[in-house]
Amino acid sequence: MSRVVLGVGGGIAAYKCADLLRKLVEAGHDVTVVPTASALRFVGAPTWAALSRHPVAADVWTEVDEVPHVRLGRRADLLVVAPATADLLARAAHGLADDLLTNTLLTARCPVLFAPAMHTEMWAHPATVANVATLRARGSVVLEPASGRLTGADTGKGRLAEPVEIAQLAELLLRRPSALPFDLAGRHVVVSAGGTREPLDPVRFLGNASSGKQGYAVAAVAAARGARVTLAAANVELPDPAGVDVVRVGTAAELRDAVRKAAEDADAVVMAAAVADFRPVDPALHKIKKSDSGPPTILLEQTPDVLAELVATRRDGQVLVGFAAETGDTGATVLEHGRAKLARKGADLLVVNAVGPGRAFGQADNAGVLLGADGSEQVVEFGPKAVLAAAIWDAVAARLV
Repeated sequence: MSRVVLGVGGGIAAYKCADLLRKLVEAGHDVTVVPTASALRFVGAPTWAALSRHPVAADVWTEVDEVPHVRLGRRADLLVVAPATADLLARAAHGLADDLLTNTLLTARCPVLFAPAMHTEMWAHPATVANVATLRARGSVVLEPASGRLTGADTGKGRLAEPVEIAQLAELLLRRPSALPFDLAGRHVVVSAGGTREPLDPVRFLGNASSGKQGYAVAAVAAARGARVTLAAANVELPDPAGVDVVRVGTAAELRDAVRKAAEDADAVVMAAAVADFRPVDPALHKIKKSDSGPPTILLEQTPDVLAELVATRRDGQVLVGFAAETGDTGATVLEHGRAKLARKGADLLVVNAVGPGRAFGQADNAGVLLGADGSEQVVEFGPKAVLAAAIWDAVAARLV
């Protein structure tokens, strides 16, 4: 059982962290909540204590004989701060220690994950920018905040990342403490996710079972590692990853257009979407009705091969990654199909994973093998999809010029 300290800052987004706490506890972690005094004005100690099953304190004087700030910092496997307000980021960056949370931050020797939340002007202020840079330079992970509705009628960048995303990245750091280096700063990467749908008529389509979870994990990890991320999302019903520019598409043609446009100045493209291989030649303009003569014959044509087109038009130094969801058959194994596809596509990397009932599509966990055009093979064991995403970016970063 991993020991997690959840530090809660004094922002209105503190109420969302009750859900984050529940997710961490339900994942099997022992979580101690350390709120600031301001945080307790938004969400009271009984809530944190009930959800974490631990007593809650905000000052260093409670149970002073146990030296709580030293004990918590030394024992923790991960420290998550959410919401990380502008004030809390400033105190952490400057090493101030005027409450239990900032004392714990100074004594912790585990990975630290900050999830900021504040008004847009505060996030963009030079003081906050400098404080975030300082924390990142020391090895802390500071997520980009999401864009959207803020307090009152304001909108802009500064929303807390969704609890499910913070929990996903926390789980990744617990499994691989070095999984989120800030090594993609200054890079533009493109990720596709979800499954395209090709209309048969106004109410029916040819589609697949992709939920987009793997592609979204790839995008979220890239953003946490500092990249500017464009995400082409095909029919995905998931909250947008924080700090990611999401372009919504439906069909293979729409995805092709979005990815090719974004890839023009991209350093890397990861094609995690399940793109339809075929589409109806002539979709019906009206709903197809049942007929005594039997079902209609629907002629299909191949859709454009987006990855092959990217390979043919790639920029110098651009890294291209494909996905192969395989089942294996009497002719070849999953990996054999993957190796053949890598050779045929001409990509730098191909992520091969076995699919089927209860595997890959729609699941929280995944496994895969990263095949490199250089002949390399890396097995990523079954686990959270963010772990596979981190392995992909490790391989991409090693190939970027």
